[in-house]
Amino acid sequence: MKKTLLAGLAVVMLAPLMAQASCESVKADITQKIVANGLPESGFKLDIVPNDQADQSGGQVVGHCGNDSQKIVYTKTADAGDSSAASPKTGTSQDSQ
Repeated sequence: MKKTLLAGLAVVMLAPLMAQASCESVKADITQKIVANGLPESGFKLDIVPNDQADQSGGQVVGHCGNDSQKIVYTKTADAGDSSAASPKTGTSQDSQ
């Protein structure tokens, strides 16, 4: 009886740690997908925030974790760089005259 009680108590005590670990793995998966789409990792930030703070974060919710108790919020950073500014402008035939 005591072993069952101790095992149940251990599960209850470790549940928040497991939820955080799963949030980190979800965040890592989302990071991989964003980088695979061509945005460098320095160009964005992902934050894990409680549900009630997701609207105040100023970013876009791109995932959830922790039994839907937390949201993963995407924010583009200044390091993202604007690809249109880095690429040369292509001119028209009127520009060369």
